[in-house]
This record gives sequence, structure tokens and C-alpha cells, in this order.
Amino acid sequence: MSKSRLPALFISHGGGPWPYIQEMKKLFAKTAVEFSRIPETLPFKPDAILVVSGHWEEPQFTVATSEHPPMVYDYSGFPEHTYHISYPAPGSPALAGRIRALLSQSGINCKEDPTRGFDHGTFTPLVLMYPDADIPVVTLSMKSNYDPLEHIRLGQVLLPLRDEGVLIMGSGLSYHNMRGFGGDQAKPVSEQFEAWLNETISEADVQVRNERLQNWEKAPAARLAHPREDHLIPLMVVAGAAGEDRGRRMFIDTVWNTVMASYRFGD
Repeated sequence: MSKSRLPALFISHGGGPWPYIQEMKKLFAKTAVEFSRIPETLPFKPDAILVVSGHWEEPQFTVATSEHPPMVYDYSGFPEHTYHISYPAPGSPALAGRIRALLSQSGINCKEDPTRGFDHGTFTPLVLMYPDADIPVVTLSMKSNYDPLEHIRLGQVLLPLRDEGVLIMGSGLSYHNMRGFGGDQAKPVSEQFEAWLNETISEADVQVRNERLQNWEKAPAARLAHPREDHLIPLMVVAGAAGEDRGRRMFIDTVWNTVMASYRFGD
């Protein structure tokens, strides 16, 4: 008998390995508190976590299969100690196999990567949510074509995992313009696009919601907020995995003159 259904989350993970840098952790103080509170809002402790990070893309959807995932230090210019961080959560070859099976049954190609580890889009939120690193974590890549419909469809196929004790989490940012962070236009642009995102994910009609997401480039300030949509695409996966569940904003933080929002689908 299955447990109750877990929600699906999209979180704005912030910049680089910020939880490990005291000055940056002060900047992201609200996000740190909100991430640490997420576990107590869930109906039960997940048996496993599936992360789709804005920092991993491949020509084909690819699932990480390592039992002991390594670390991926996919950033530069940070203090030396941040290149020795360890988040020692186990992987789950069984869950990776389940993901491949679900995708195969739906005609979606999925490769395996036995060497892929945790990038900062994965370990940054998880070290605050589950600092004991005692829950198996599996990562799944985006597809590098960034096709919104393909990623929504991917999420729809993964929806059964929510009834199997798996927390599905997309990790990106509601605003991701590397040249814009901290600039005069960052806040109005990020606020404008986030208002559209919030309205979209709160839409009760799933078909309308998904159509809006597929056409996200028509949203106000869309390409100013996301010149490259790598940090937005994980939201498409989560929206697909939401099924009929309506989304809502969990919280907003403002860092570097930029609004960063996180969303939840399902109770």
C-alpha cells in the first residue's frame, strides 16, 4: 500500500556553494531558513529524492546510477574549501532503474551515467534540507534542446514516483541572467517575470498552465530574465510531475537586487 503523495518542488537554489560561505549565507539568510523548514512541511520523510538541476544537461535524458555519487564542483572563483565540500548522500540504482523503466514504457529514451555526481544545484539545497545526508538522491539531466513540452511530458511520466515515496525537486532560479544580477534592471525584470510565473503555476486549469509554460518566451521580460533557459527548464519537469495539483509560491528571497522564488505543487 502506497504512502500519501509527496508534493513536487521547484526551488531557486541561489548562487554557487553559498551555504558553505559565511558572508554569502548571510545574504541568503531567508532562503537558508526556508530550505531548512521544507522537511517539516512534507507529509513524511521521503524514501528518496529525485533532483533535476539546471546544471546538468545532455543530448538525451540521462539518469545518474552511482551508488556513491561524487561531487561536481561546477563553479569558479570561490574559496578553496568549497572545492572540498562533501555531501555524502547515497545514490539509488534501484530508483534510477525505475526512472528508466517509466521513461521506456512511455517511449522516452533515457541513458545512464554511472559517474555523474552532485552539482551545486543539488547539494546546495539538500545540505540545508537534509544535513545528515541520509536520504538516497538520484539526479536526472535536462535535455539540451530545452524543449518545454518534452520536459513537461518527462515530468508527467515521473508523476507515479510521488506515490512511491520519492520527492521530485527541480532546482534552478526564477531569474537567471548572469549579466543582470545586481544591476538596476534586475529587480523590476525579476519581479515582472516572477509575477507571470506565479500566476501561471497557480492556474487551476492544468492545460492552460502547461500551454503558458510551453510559450514562456511570450511572458513579460522573459528573455531578460532568462537569456538561456537552463535554470527555468527544471520548473517544466516539476509542473508535469504536478499532474492536476495546483502550484503555489512557497517564498521569495531578494538577493543581489534580484527576486528569487520557489514553488510547490501539491499538499
